[in-house]
Amino acid sequence: MIAPYTAVGLIPTVRGIRKRGDIARNLEHLAHMVKAAAWLSSLDLPVRLIALPEGALQGFNDEVHDLDHAVFARECAIDIPGPETDALGAIARMQQAFVIAQAKARHPDWKDRFFNVGFIINPSGEVVLKHYKVSPLFPVEHSVCPHDIFDWWVEKYGLTLDAFWPVADTEVGRLGVMMANEGSYPENARALALNGAEVVYRGSYPHPATGNEYFEIQSRARALDNNFYVIAPNMGTYYLDAASDTPIDTFGGRSAIIDYRGRIVGRQDYGGGSTYVAGVIDIEALRYHRCHAQWDNWLKDVRAELYRILYNETIYPKNLYLAREPMRHDEYRREVIDKQIELMCSRGVWKKSVYD
Repeated sequence: MIAPYTAVGLIPTVRGIRKRGDIARNLEHLAHMVKAAAWLSSLDLPVRLIALPEGALQGFNDEVHDLDHAVFARECAIDIPGPETDALGAIARMQQAFVIAQAKARHPDWKDRFFNVGFIINPSGEVVLKHYKVSPLFPVEHSVCPHDIFDWWVEKYGLTLDAFWPVADTEVGRLGVMMANEGSYPENARALALNGAEVVYRGSYPHPATGNEYFEIQSRARALDNNFYVIAPNMGTYYLDAASDTPIDTFGGRSAIIDYRGRIVGRQDYGGGSTYVAGVIDIEALRYHRCHAQWDNWLKDVRAELYRILYNETIYPKNLYLAREPMRHDEYRREVIDKQIELMCSRGVWKKSVYD
């Protein structure tokens, strides 16, 4: 039996990095935040899961400054495991909690490339899951994802759920990762659910999308459709680099913990400064619901043969970066976004507006 527990999502102030050593300042800040957030949140039920938003270690300067991919991979991306995950492992051991986080990280087989990787650390300080952000990426992201090197990835890891949407079976439930824009596409959540996920991490999402409620609507829908918890901590105040004295809330808050029926059980609308969100996770209630509800446990009723028809034709091209590094913003818009829009129109899926 898994007793109910508290999950905490940190909403930290973050400084974008220019070199790997800059991460240390963000790690120090996170360590202080955890002490306060975990102590106050454990006054009700013990804190057994701590989630850091995407960007908490490195920020997003590779995207903001449209940096060269290979240079960022060499100078700013981390290795998992490595010194940074060791530091988070120390936090996990101190709190005797699982830690979920994200980083731009290298893959040992790909020189001068970095991926967007979500990872889970257990209370012993060990990395027990790595999830490579599969696709799609936010339009300005520079990282490589498995679909961008699809043929190589399948040859190495196989064409399975575990190869793309791994789930860790732990003493606090089955944990999975669905970062940022992955949560904008229901297929990623459904894949995690079909692989057994019960608690899914989703963070971060930028303003104005948060202010327009995309972040909340999507996260609640993914939780409800698949009957799992979603922990969705967003970023706090952002500084472009270690020397910056200009704090900007570019993410807009709206952090939440959402239960398996799409209900918010922990909410923090504040986005500036540093704060946190907390809520109760009841894994046994989730399991009971899945096995006893007749209607709103939809996974049992999926008509798989019908839905396969949806994906008979390729839409987004695979292997985009198998032989080259990721594009910069202007080239990506011209060579990928514009061509994908034209593809949808040429197939008759979309109809062009008179405004064009």
